[in-house]
Amino acid sequence: MRKLNRPTDERMAVIKGLATSLLWYGKVETTLAKAKEVKSYAEKLLTLAINTYEDNVKVVKTVTDEKGVKVQKEVINDGVKKLNARRAIMSKVYDVQEQRGDNETKADFVARTKNINHPLIEKIFNEHAPKYATRKADKGIGGGYTRIIKLGTRNGDNAEMAIIELV
Repeated sequence: MRKLNRPTDERMAVIKGLATSLLWYGKVETTLAKAKEVKSYAEKLLTLAINTYEDNVKVVKTVTDEKGVKVQKEVINDGVKKLNARRAIMSKVYDVQEQRGDNETKADFVARTKNINHPLIEKIFNEHAPKYATRKADKGIGGGYTRIIKLGTRNGDNAEMAIIELV
């Protein structure tokens, strides 16, 4: 593991922040050393999500509606493995809140984000994990979810710059 000229708590905060940005936006520009660290960190998180995203359990709950009538409702909950993976990933990335679109009304934004408590975690399990799982099944490629593109040196301190992106 690279030290990145920082104490452990600062180094882990930098890696955690870059991994969060990478998983949310899909692409981050940073130094080459940080990109190499984030690659390892993010791929482990994605592998955890890919291996557990299908673990769902159907549960029947009794819900009382507005009229006071009890209704049986079928709900899909996370299974034990998926719940454990979700909690592990939540501890390793920062919580990102959904942003309102430019032309989106407040009512539309509230309706769109009504049942989403942790948008980044939902994005990882609902978008990234199925995409890479089908890639793994079709091509037989496990891993390699990120790519590092070298950009050259930065003006000022001559640091090697790179773009890390999800493939």
